[in-house]
Amino acid sequence: MKIACVGGGPAGLYFAISAKLRDVGHRITVLERDPPGAGYGWGVVYWDDLLDVLYRNDPESAREVSARSVLWQDQQIQVRSRRGGGTAFFGGYGYSVSRAALLDVLTRRASELGVELDYGRRILDPCELAEADLVVAADGAGSRIRTVGREHFGTHVAAGRNSYLWLGTDQPLTHFAFCFEQTPAGWIWFHAYPSTKTVSTCIVECPPETWHGLGLDRLDDEEGVRLLEGIFRRALDGHRLISRSRGRPARWQTFPHVTNQCWYHGRTVLVGDAAHTTHFTLGSGTRLAMIDAVVLAHSLTEYVELDEALHEYDRHRRAELHPVQAAARSSMAWFEHPDRYLARDPVSFAYAMSVRRGNQTPWRYQLHLATQAAAVRSVRRAYDSGRRWYRARRRGETL
Repeated sequence: MKIACVGGGPAGLYFAISAKLRDVGHRITVLERDPPGAGYGWGVVYWDDLLDVLYRNDPESAREVSARSVLWQDQQIQVRSRRGGGTAFFGGYGYSVSRAALLDVLTRRASELGVELDYGRRILDPCELAEADLVVAADGAGSRIRTVGREHFGTHVAAGRNSYLWLGTDQPLTHFAFCFEQTPAGWIWFHAYPSTKTVSTCIVECPPETWHGLGLDRLDDEEGVRLLEGIFRRALDGHRLISRSRGRPARWQTFPHVTNQCWYHGRTVLVGDAAHTTHFTLGSGTRLAMIDAVVLAHSLTEYVELDEALHEYDRHRRAELHPVQAAARSSMAWFEHPDRYLARDPVSFAYAMSVRRGNQTPWRYQLHLATQAAAVRSVRRAYDSGRRWYRARRRGETL
């Protein structure tokens, strides 16, 4: 089969890898509008469940992704209001990898398997790829391929209320950090986590009232970043915020919540953010995109007829994504009005954040209170270490 994959991000590259592994006879071309090495963005987070999938699908690239990732443990929530402030904690752990490193691993692996990589190629319509038996739209939330067939896919895009800015910082974190700061214009906060051992990702978010009130809509890139450094100076502990990722400055955005009633039409199929988006407060976008890639490649192997394969992929993944997107909408809505909870003490506020998707159990509040004790966090980290070891051994990962 001749396959054109539009978009050289994690979804497109990992689909090409997965399809080639299952049928070396596929002629696959990944068409990317940017030049080689232009992996804009900072870090992405994931958990053990994604590593389980990657090791089952392609141990070769999984080992590389794991080797270039960093572990973060615990989550720290700082709240600083005009009346004072404090810190609360969540337990748990996860992994993060810089987007550039992830793309480097996947690009090299795809090339090794015989995937053709065509850079600097901007595709605006599937008709430009008339020779392809299958067109995989992996061109992101603003997908041009999807836009052309919008009425067939039943696309709906709803913009979030808050503004956010995806930055880096030279503060080397070992945990996931939240910091909420009250300014004269209103509340503003960041979500931060390590990208590498020396650089961290820092996503700044605020409601439109704060954004306008602070003048962030009028300041240029450098002035805006310096203002944010001043606001978060205590949390950053003297470290810098970094706007430019491989030469491109960060831009304020509102989050596009993308849904589609159908993920394929004719010979065109959607994967990753072109098919669905999940708010960054859920931290699952890259994970879900790569699982889309695996499921689509598997469907193409399992079903002889292309239409049947795409139908099964669509049915299976949309059913799985429905509760995830519902949880993401709830998380996004909570962060659009955190001021409803910020009058509480930091520990109570942190608990409200932890159950924002409705996943509350009778014992969860007691565990949350216990987690505020350093000794309990230490015991939990030891338990998590054993759990990581067991899961790594089970999937065949060399420790």
